[in-house]
Amino acid sequence: MARTTFSGPVVSQNGFITDHTASSANAIPATATATAAQVASGYITSTSAAATIITLPTGTLLGAAVNATQGTVLDLFIDNTAGASTVTIAVATNGVLSTGAVDAAAAAGTFGDLTVASGVTGLARFTIMFSSATAYVFTRTA
Repeated sequence: MARTTFSGPVVSQNGFITDHTASSANAIPATATATAAQVASGYITSTSAAATIITLPTGTLLGAAVNATQGTVLDLFIDNTAGASTVTIAVATNGVLSTGAVDAAAAAGTFGDLTVASGVTGLARFTIMFSSATAYVFTRTA
């Protein structure tokens, strides 16, 4: 049986998978807007001692960074294990929460939770699904 391994986060575009390798340039230690390149890497870390809000880039910028088309999917991992406070993720223009995320948030469910705790439980996976080259739907998936 063949097995494929990847050295970093994975982008699936209409069934084709691309390996994206994370780098230390993806650290966001304070409230900021993440660059399209940081989000496209699929891995962002935070070491902030204060509550931090990471705003995602616009759908246009992120779509261009990953060469998105309708059906492109990107997993984004947020690592706040070295942080000392909560990280909250916010979407920007042409980024919307999925219906599942909105419904779950209303019911205090995991898929609507846009916060990432600090410490040993401070890991989260979000999925970004493109509905066009310039618009994405965002939801927490782990």
